[in-house]
Amino acid sequence: MKSELIKISKVKSNPDNPRLIKDNKFHKLVKSIKEFPEMLKIRPIVVNEDLIVLGGNMRLKACKEAGLKEVPIIKVSELTAKQQREFTIKDNVGFGQWDWDMVANEWDSELLNEWAMDVWQPETEVDYSILDDEDVSSELSDMTDGVKKAIQIEFEAEHYEEAQQLVKFWRDSGAYIGAMIIEYLKAEKNKL
Repeated sequence: MKSELIKISKVKSNPDNPRLIKDNKFHKLVKSIKEFPEMLKIRPIVVNEDLIVLGGNMRLKACKEAGLKEVPIIKVSELTAKQQREFTIKDNVGFGQWDWDMVANEWDSELLNEWAMDVWQPETEVDYSILDDEDVSSELSDMTDGVKKAIQIEFEAEHYEEAQQLVKFWRDSGAYIGAMIIEYLKAEKNKL
């Protein structure tokens, strides 16, 4: 398939595309298009015969925001309506995983953040010393009554997806996962 350059006003956003990029990430996408427009030639917007976007809805929006008058597109005509809907989702699904060790050691995190990749950034120092002279314990107690809290549990990469699916299953079933974990951990501790 060959790409072609077309007036941006002719390309129509896909109202059925559930993919969104909001606020800061959207502004970073606009910036990246302004700074690296060649990216669009390498990865054109995919449209159907009616020029409705199948892949690149947010890129189209960002191109409009960036003030582009034309965009490269690839027009597909051989897909059924069902295949077009499937493409819209599959084009936006991130298959694969990041090698976080390589990302951390071989790439500049500030640059990756600029490129809209979610990476760890050092937290800003917060000065809590103003609270030292105040007794806010009763207010905090009132605020935390009935509030759920979370504990982060680490998983090896090969177990993460399975753990995520199990948590989703139990949440969807209405189970209180925290109590399940506590009971299991107590039972294991008693075996020691």
